[in-house]
Amino acid sequence: MAQLSESIRTAAMIALPLVFAVTLHEAAHGWMANRKGDSTARLLGRITANPLPHIDPVGTVLVPLLLLLSGAGFLFGWAKPVPVNFRALRRPRIDMAWVAAAGPGANLLMALAAGVACQAVVWMLPELGLVLRWPPFSMPGEIPEGYRLSLPLLLIFKCAVELNVILMCFNLLPIPPLDGGRVAVGLLPPGPAHTLSLIEPVGIFVVLALVWLDPGGAMHQVFWPGVLGLARLILGG
Repeated sequence: MAQLSESIRTAAMIALPLVFAVTLHEAAHGWMANRKGDSTARLLGRITANPLPHIDPVGTVLVPLLLLLSGAGFLFGWAKPVPVNFRALRRPRIDMAWVAAAGPGANLLMALAAGVACQAVVWMLPELGLVLRWPPFSMPGEIPEGYRLSLPLLLIFKCAVELNVILMCFNLLPIPPLDGGRVAVGLLPPGPAHTLSLIEPVGIFVVLALVWLDPGGAMHQVFWPGVLGLARLILGG
């Protein structure tokens, strides 16, 4: 019961950062597509910070909640993909790479902004500096009386850094249909780009196998330590 209560408290703490991380990620795709000549997302009202047009019941709610309650050790989610008309882009291959990169770029900017906010809270309350060294998504058993506002606020900013770094790094894996795969398809010479693009119909299964089966231990030995290191760097070491 205590573990369930802690999971619910953690879910409540990360809900806002997660929703805006995936919302602005998708809005950034639409914004960049509009700049590159495709107004589809703008006409559909998808270039907005309002989460409602972007929320996917499975990717934004169910998957993160199940990962959290199962103690998977990491958190991931997604929003409804922003539609992009490839043919409307002025330079389709290169512009698609820009559109794909805009989502992770938005996550990086949000992580940096949340990191600055963390440092601002710690500057005002130096005794909370230890919180920035806690493991990802960890919550205190009880919040001391004098920190009922400042500590939850700091934890929300910290979660925002961690979530945005995870989303950025995960989406940059060079596997279509992830953003990194589409960036690679846009930048590689035509032959290798075409070969890589053929992976897209089954790419999601490749990604799931990489995460859950972790062949060769690459995810746990390289990827996740790298993600954690980057998050700690943004949080101030």
